[in-house]
Amino acid sequence: MINFQWRKWNKTLHRDIGYLSVAMVIIYGVSGIAVNHIGDWNPNYKLSKRIVQINPIVSQDRDEIIGQTVSSLSIMESPENYFRPDSNTAQLFYPGKTYSVDLPTGNVLIESTPSRPVLFEMNQLHLNAVKGVWTYIADIFALGLIFMGISGMFILKGSTGIMGRGKWFVVIGTIIPLFYWIWYQYLQ
Repeated sequence: MINFQWRKWNKTLHRDIGYLSVAMVIIYGVSGIAVNHIGDWNPNYKLSKRIVQINPIVSQDRDEIIGQTVSSLSIMESPENYFRPDSNTAQLFYPGKTYSVDLPTGNVLIESTPSRPVLFEMNQLHLNAVKGVWTYIADIFALGLIFMGISGMFILKGSTGIMGRGKWFVVIGTIIPLFYWIWYQYLQ
């Protein structure tokens, strides 16, 4: 009869899957914290605002307003879109940048939204914005996390293992999301 050493295999697989998952755990952890606070800040883009001065524009003609603004700001291409929210304001839209021109004063508010380096890419992976093959990679990672959660309970033996104090940590760890869900659904 073959003596299968399941505990040895459990430790080995838990360790090796853990090593394989380190980068993904960090990506999903950092991105998760960033996305959790989306109400406080934009985790994907920085909003940059600055005001520059050009000569006042007296014309009300769309093409003249665009031409004078583009020329004064040394912009090489035409805007993707143009909007007049009121008679004194013209907005020129470019990818990642908006120019709001106060025509009588020549004040131009330039708003740009450059992506946050590294964090933008982490969020794209975490939220599966890239789709395709990444969906399957993320699914395999999720299965790895499930395996590590279950296998981790059986690594230690005795009083510190699942049959000792470990069971109380599992119970507490289960009660926290369960209690919050009940509170959120029924008691709030």
